[in-house]
Amino acid sequence: MKAPPTGLITGPDGLTRCWWPGSDPQYLHYHDHEWGRGVRDDFRLFEKICLEGFQAGLSWLTILRKRENFRAAFAHFDFHKVSTYTETDIARLLQDSGIIRHRGKILSTINNAQRALQLLDHFPDLHSYFRQFQPPPRKSPLTWEEARSFTFTTQSIALSKDLKKRGWTFVGPTTAYAFMQAMGLVNDHLKGCHQAP
Repeated sequence: MKAPPTGLITGPDGLTRCWWPGSDPQYLHYHDHEWGRGVRDDFRLFEKICLEGFQAGLSWLTILRKRENFRAAFAHFDFHKVSTYTETDIARLLQDSGIIRHRGKILSTINNAQRALQLLDHFPDLHSYFRQFQPPPRKSPLTWEEARSFTFTTQSIALSKDLKKRGWTFVGPTTAYAFMQAMGLVNDHLKGCHQAP
């Protein structure tokens, strides 16, 4: 779906929203109830950063439609469990048509689970780690012109660089920024959207 000139659409319920969920009910629910809202739960944070990695080269809606399958395949993103996955688990996942069967991304998820456990040696939880990269709140919501001008920020570059230094994979600056948007480290609902801050 092509973005309108304002970056906003009016949904079937009459509410004005960011353009990207279109009219898909599942996507609208995600926009209204998840995207941009703060998350503290470690498993949800780990899930989202892994699914952002799986999304690379695909649309988020593709991943969203498979999210329950991913949750079943990866023990609801309990990184304590995923960190112990073996070649048998990898073979099982490569045969699972309900997820994206990309060996590199599957291996990355297992690697990142092990790296997440290492983070807990230095931070009380994943939220405490990610929160240190949260920028100050914006003084006003993003305009469509501003939103189109970047796909990463100074903070997402710093997060990406630090994660990579710690051994994480599939965590480039754009992936890191999409994660920050989704998990409420920034609120990028556009000015005029009913979810804008």
